[in-house]
Amino acid sequence: MSDARIEMDTTVDTTLAGNGDVGDFIALLKPRVMSLVVFTAIVALALAPVQLHPVIAVAAILSIAIGAGAAGALNMWYDADIDRVMSRTRGRPIPSGAVNPQEALTFGVILSGFSVVVLGLATNWLAAGLLFFTIFFYAVIYTMWLKRATALNIVIGGAAGSFPPVIAWAAATGTVTLEPIVLFLIIFFWTPPHFWALALVRSGDYARAGVPMLPVVSGIGETRRQIFLYSVLLVPLGVAPAVLGFGGWLYLAVSLGLGIVFLALAWQLWRGPEGAIGPVAKRLFGFSILYLFALFAALLVERVVGLPGTGISAHSFLGISV
Repeated sequence: MSDARIEMDTTVDTTLAGNGDVGDFIALLKPRVMSLVVFTAIVALALAPVQLHPVIAVAAILSIAIGAGAAGALNMWYDADIDRVMSRTRGRPIPSGAVNPQEALTFGVILSGFSVVVLGLATNWLAAGLLFFTIFFYAVIYTMWLKRATALNIVIGGAAGSFPPVIAWAAATGTVTLEPIVLFLIIFFWTPPHFWALALVRSGDYARAGVPMLPVVSGIGETRRQIFLYSVLLVPLGVAPAVLGFGGWLYLAVSLGLGIVFLALAWQLWRGPEGAIGPVAKRLFGFSILYLFALFAALLVERVVGLPGTGISAHSFLGISV
C-alpha cells in the first residue's frame, strides 16, 4: 500500500460544525481508553514503594487521565478523514459535524500542556517528561506516521498505551525501575493480539479507509498466525510479576489461568475453521480486555489486602533503575 493517506472529506455539514455540547468534547477524550489508562496508572501508583499524599496522588492520576484524553482528541482531529469512512468511527464528534476540527485541535493542545505542567508541579519532571513523550508518541509518531504508513502501526504504536504505569511509578518514586517496565511490556505485547482480533472483524472498514492494518496488508491467515505468536510472548510476561516477586500467589493463579485461556483462544483462531474466524476473533477481543483488567486488578487486590508476594526479589534479577 504505497499511499494509505486519503484526502480529507469536505462534505461535512458545516451547519452542524462547532455546535458540540459537553458530551461531544468528553467523547473527544476517548473515555473508554482513558478508563484503562487510569486503572493501570492507579495500580502502578499503589504498587510503588513510595506512597504519595492522597491529594498529590489524585492530581497525578487526573493529569495522566487528562493527558491521555488530550492525545485522544489530537488523534481524532488528525484522523477525521478516515474516521468519516469507517462505520465504527463515523459517529465521532468531528466526522458527525458536532465539533469542528480547529476546536478539537485547540482542545487537545491546551489539555496536553495543562496535564504535563500540573503533573510536573505536583510530582516531578521525570513523570511530566514521560507524559509529554507519551502524548507526542501517540499523536505524532503513531497517529500522523505509523498508522497510515505500516502494518506495524499497532505493534510500535502500542507503546503509547503502555506508558501510564511507568508514568505513575515515576510520579511516586522519581525513578523507573524493573516493576513498571514489566507492566509496560505486558500492555505492549497485549496490544497487537487485542487490536488485530478487532481488525479481523473490521478489516473492510480499514481497507476502505486506506489504513494498512495487518489483515488488509498481509491477509487474514498471517494475522491469525501473528496473533498466536504475540499471545505466546504475552502469557509468560503476564506471569512475570509473580516470578519477580511483586505479584503474589493470587496473581500467579490469575495470570496462569487466564493466560491458558488466552492461548487457547489464540490457537483456536489460528488453527480453527475459516467459518469460525469472526466469532472467535470477537471472543478473543472481548477476553483480552478481561485478561488485562484481571491481571492489574489482582495486583491491586493483593496490595490493598496486604497479601504477601511470592518471596522472590524483583531486583535480584536485573535491578534496573534510571
